[in-house]
Amino acid sequence: MALGPFYVADKLKGAAGMRGIALFMRHGETAWNREGRVMGRNPIELDERGRAQVQASIPFARLIKPELIVTSPLARARQSAEIIAAGVGGIPVTEEPQLSEVQYGRWEGMVYDDLVDDADYLHYREHPLDAPTPGGETMAQVQSRGVEAVRRAVGANSGRRILFVSHGDIIRTVLCHFMRLELAHFRRIRVDNAAFSGFQLIGDFAEVKFLNLLPDPNRAFVAPFVSNKRESP
Repeated sequence: MALGPFYVADKLKGAAGMRGIALFMRHGETAWNREGRVMGRNPIELDERGRAQVQASIPFARLIKPELIVTSPLARARQSAEIIAAGVGGIPVTEEPQLSEVQYGRWEGMVYDDLVDDADYLHYREHPLDAPTPGGETMAQVQSRGVEAVRRAVGANSGRRILFVSHGDIIRTVLCHFMRLELAHFRRIRVDNAAFSGFQLIGDFAEVKFLNLLPDPNRAFVAPFVSNKRESP
């Protein structure tokens, strides 16, 4: 047998402090997702396709058995949380503003084809940790507020399974923190709409259970938006 599980068993026995299961789900798709349009803090709602994605995730959600849901208050996340909550038996849903999407400011409402000619975006694309977005946030600040929200909720609900419903870049940065992955690499993690990731948290240790699980795994290989200036993966 590999020795990795022995280390985890030792952590489970000896660690003090925070304990629980942190599950993460990105909201379902919106029309703006398919257009490659930056949503940011705009109150964009799920469309029929996005609702169907979240509904398709309910069987898996039942298997992982979340006991409560903490969600970004933005419409697309709150709607996703409510669909899952009803689908697994009516578990409580609470809002957490610190799980809201990145403040993208001037970029909000713009599409990818416009952004690739924007000088500020081109700098951000190559150096995402050096400067804030036009909305005033650095990615380190984004990660800090997301991690704080997760740790606070898990600490207040010791031993429980909590589903956090949030947004792509928030989830990416939080996953980096718990995997001890340098924040500069946050864009290496694919986070699809209505996809799940999960961690067991024990003190300052986190064991990765799964990343970006989808009921239709092939969707992870499909370009998430249409553009005249990008190549499909």
